[in-house]
Amino acid sequence: MIARAFAPASVGNVGVGFDILGHAIAGVGDTVTVRRIAEREVRIEAIRGADVPLPREAALNTAGASLLALRQALDLPFGFAVEIDKGIPLGSGMGGSAASCVAALVAANALLDSALDRHALYRFALEGELVASGGRHGDNLGPMLLGGLVLSTADRLVPIPVPARWHSLLVHPDAVLETRRARAALQGSYALGDFVAQSANLALVLAGCHQGDATLVRAGLRDVLVEPRRAPLIIGFDAARAAALAAGAMGASISGAGPSVFAWFEDQASAQAAAAPVQAAFAASGFDSQAWVSSLAAPAAVLL
Repeated sequence: MIARAFAPASVGNVGVGFDILGHAIAGVGDTVTVRRIAEREVRIEAIRGADVPLPREAALNTAGASLLALRQALDLPFGFAVEIDKGIPLGSGMGGSAASCVAALVAANALLDSALDRHALYRFALEGELVASGGRHGDNLGPMLLGGLVLSTADRLVPIPVPARWHSLLVHPDAVLETRRARAALQGSYALGDFVAQSANLALVLAGCHQGDATLVRAGLRDVLVEPRRAPLIIGFDAARAAALAAGAMGASISGAGPSVFAWFEDQASAQAAAAPVQAAFAASGFDSQAWVSSLAAPAAVLL
C-alpha cells in the first residue's frame, strides 16, 4: 500500500500571532510518498530537492518524528517507508519543516485501516515541529492541515473565516535564516506594554477577519513584539515592508522566522501589483527573490 500527499507552504505568526496564527499559501509546497511496510519502524528512504543534507534518521527528521508518534500512539502492527520531495526553500520562513511533516501524516493516514480526521493528526504533527525548532508550536501546522487562516493552540485548531477576495503576497529573498537562530534573537525581557499592544493587535485582526472589516485589520496588523528583534537579521526587510504598505497592504511583516516577507491585501489585483516593488526592494539590497500571490483561504494538504 502506498500514498502520496502534498502540503502547501504557509505564513507562520502572521505578525501578531506568534506561534499560534498562520495561513496557507497556494502554489508551493512539499510532497511526501509513504509506503506501508511489514516492519514496525519508520524509514526515511529518500530526500530530494534539499539544498543541504537533511536527517535520514527518523527520530531526527520532522516527517519521521511525526510518523513515529503516530505509530506509537495507535500501536500500529506495521511501519512506514518515506520519500520526501522538498519544494519549499530551507530556512525561508515558509513552513518547510511543517510541510514535510504534514504531508507525511496525510499520506500515512490514508494507509491506516481507520483514517483519523485532520484535527486528530495535529498532536502528531507537533512532535515533528519539535524536532525542527525545539518547540511544539502549530502556527504552520494548522493551516496546512485545515487550509486558510487557522488559530493553533497547544491542543486545538480553530479555523478563522476570511473574505474570499482577500489575498496575500509572499516574497522570499534568496537568503537563509535558520529557525533556531531567529528564535534565539527573541531571548530577553519584554515590556508589559508591548504585550498589551500585541494582544490588542491580534484581537483587531481576528475581529476584522470574522467581520470582513479591512479597517480593523489595518489597525491591528502590526507586530510590536517580535518583528523589532528579528528585522535586523533580514537585509532589506524595512524597505520591503515599506514597499508593501505603499502599495496598499493592510499590513506586512516577517513570515515565520524569516527572511520571507508577507503582506495582506483586500483583493488579488492589489497583491499582484505589489509583488514588483517588494521584490525591487530586496533587489536593491542585492537579493533575487520569488513571489507568490495566494488567497487567504488557500487549500490544505491533499492526497495526490
